[in-house]
Amino acid sequence: MSSSNVLIIDDEEKLRNLLARIIKLENFTVTETGSLKSGLKILEKDEIDIVLCDVKLPDGNGVDFVKEIKTKYPHIEIILLTAYGNVPDSVQAMKNGAFDYIMKGDDNEKIIPLLNRALEKAQLQKRVKQLEKLVGSKYSFESIIGKSKPIQQAIELGRKVAVTDTTVLLTGETGTGKEVFAQAIHHASNRNGKSFVAVNCSAFSKEILESEIFGHKAGAFTGAIKDKKGLFEEANEGTIFLDEIGEMPVELQAKLLRVLETSEFIKVGDTKPTKVNVRIVTATNRSLEEEIKQNHFRSDLYYRLSVFQIELPSLRERVPDIQALTEFFIELFCAKINKPLLKFSNEFLDTLKQYSWPGNIRELKNVIERACIISNGNELTANDLPIELRFSAPSHSDSTHYSLSDIEKAHIQKMLAVAEGNKTKAAKLLGIGLTTLYAKIKEYDIQ
Repeated sequence: MSSSNVLIIDDEEKLRNLLARIIKLENFTVTETGSLKSGLKILEKDEIDIVLCDVKLPDGNGVDFVKEIKTKYPHIEIILLTAYGNVPDSVQAMKNGAFDYIMKGDDNEKIIPLLNRALEKAQLQKRVKQLEKLVGSKYSFESIIGKSKPIQQAIELGRKVAVTDTTVLLTGETGTGKEVFAQAIHHASNRNGKSFVAVNCSAFSKEILESEIFGHKAGAFTGAIKDKKGLFEEANEGTIFLDEIGEMPVELQAKLLRVLETSEFIKVGDTKPTKVNVRIVTATNRSLEEEIKQNHFRSDLYYRLSVFQIELPSLRERVPDIQALTEFFIELFCAKINKPLLKFSNEFLDTLKQYSWPGNIRELKNVIERACIISNGNELTANDLPIELRFSAPSHSDSTHYSLSDIEKAHIQKMLAVAEGNKTKAAKLLGIGLTTLYAKIKEYDIQ
């Protein structure tokens, strides 16, 4: 089938045939049927872009059918046809996700422009799905964007260790893509096809983290009404990724050390050990050596985790990759927000390259998404970037001026970014009191 496929669902055969002839003349591939049941069967086996559906059919209501299609096939656009105008039906149809709701017969001259608009949206949705699959599911080393020497060196190390069962410690600043890298290691290993389970050790309290990772027995604590598998069990035969390992409470570090040494652990509330075969990949943006000095991390655990250590470079160390990453994110977000693919000016790219990127790839991704949303033209310019980025780069125009308040606001925003939103830390970096910082945030309407 071509990429322009229309399904017409209408029990009035003559009208259906007429519509099909009109649409086929515009090079659409058309499939016809007279009931919702047979329409569903066609959707299951064929790749359909647009559904033209009557509202009243012998086996159901087209308005309700819209919701069912959009739940199962969110990329398909549906145009409802009705012989009788009905405002409540049209409102509900749009709420359910219909692309449009039109009258039969009278609107034949409108159908082709409408189909073309619906097709454009359907194809954008497909592109979003493909891009999200690339960025969110296909975690191979080939999918990691960047040709610069630092990232290629990290990838080379990753490939070498992936084929072993060695424990890996990924280090580097926040936002450098450590989970994507862990996924790539799993994908290139002999455990590919088995489970990859990720957990952020900083996201839970000690008690909840212990239960999440190791599982518990019924009655182990209030609310434990049944046995629960832990993430180590879920990852059996596969890989477990423990992100922010430096945040793991010292008490749980001993249990993790036992898993590394004996491949077994005891669930919360259990008396006998559970055996697992799991590859462990961990990550941190902290210096674990410093954490050891402060008695926050066990040295014996560190030596077991850091058998093979890979440091992921910051974005500042891989400036040549910024253009490729920018192009990728622009394509992703233009598709997501249903905008034509945007170009970008040299000044836009230069500004990105001259920024320090404390939040690395994650921050770049957020900046590009914002720029795509606020842009009014077909080209992204430096004016579409946050002021702290523009302020950090040398001016390309003598007409660019900043007031003292602009500079102060930009600096506060930059320090908040460096502190990852932690206002207490940002206040210390700025050398001001926390109360003063809150007053400035309110004054400058910093989000």
